[in-house]
Amino acid sequence: MANIVILGAGSMGTAFSFPCSDKTHSVNIIGTHLENNFIDKINSKRIHPSLGCLVPKNVKFLKFNKLDEEINKKVDLIVIAVISRGIEWASTELSKVLKNKIPILILTKGLAINNNNYEVLAHKMKRLLKKNGIKETNIIAAGGPCLAKGLANRVHTSVVFANSDIEIANQIARLVSTDYYHVFTSDDVVGVETCAAIKNIFSMVIGASEGLCNSNVSKEIRKNNYLNTAAALLQQSIHEMIIFTEKLKGRKETAMGLAGIGDLYVSADGGRNSKMGQYLGQGMTFQEAKKIKMANDTVEGADLALEIGSRVKNDFDIEKLPLMVSVIDTICDEKPLTIEWNNFK
Repeated sequence: MANIVILGAGSMGTAFSFPCSDKTHSVNIIGTHLENNFIDKINSKRIHPSLGCLVPKNVKFLKFNKLDEEINKKVDLIVIAVISRGIEWASTELSKVLKNKIPILILTKGLAINNNNYEVLAHKMKRLLKKNGIKETNIIAAGGPCLAKGLANRVHTSVVFANSDIEIANQIARLVSTDYYHVFTSDDVVGVETCAAIKNIFSMVIGASEGLCNSNVSKEIRKNNYLNTAAALLQQSIHEMIIFTEKLKGRKETAMGLAGIGDLYVSADGGRNSKMGQYLGQGMTFQEAKKIKMANDTVEGADLALEIGSRVKNDFDIEKLPLMVSVIDTICDEKPLTIEWNNFK
């Protein structure tokens, strides 16, 4: 039995506790500094509101002030399950309490810019921890198609864990794999994390397919006949994911696997990015949709577009990335979502 600490009490961090619990591990979920009231509510009912199901009895929910105490026990794995904007905060807080070389698994998906270069979150956390005095770390990145509600309901789910040392990835995979949570491994950290991040951008544009299929026909016709458009957008998204991933020195086969196509499929079919895409496809601007429809939701694809948008336009031939550039323009410049169909490959 292992001792596992999960930082972040959101839907994904909590869902990840299910396979860990089913492997009879001791699991403590520690909320962020913003989740103290949330922790009280979960402890009173044992039902996570986003997941809609009972949390296993051997999973404990603790407030943030318990982080130091829990990390300084014998911990076998730390899991990061905060939003992408919270990676710097998580790194800072961990550096205050981390004393031993404990493996860190990042469930968070995102991509950052550092010194005008793209930086995957595993590398960002390693850099920030080192800056704060934690020189040796083993950080594993998670990717692949995994919706939190599905995992919490124990449906068959396949993901990929990545570390430059494949045996480290294998060790963590063995620790948490179950008969329904299937973990594959890779040493392509950049490829896995890049795909995990940029699929959120493409999920938005695929989510917009109903609105984009033909503006000159009725809403009912669009609702019943958008799949041709969705398929075209899916194919182009995969093409652009490969271009982007290879540019960052990730592998094409990673984009063609669970971290790329797999994650794109499940994200485009449902989730917050796809939902935002629906509103953009209806002609709303990003700020309108955010304010009116999704005020309390984190839209990771939009956050990523704001983070890397200007860099992408400088680094790539934008005619080769018509979908990504369209979403970036829509998010960053408040433009209507339009598609340059003639630039598809």
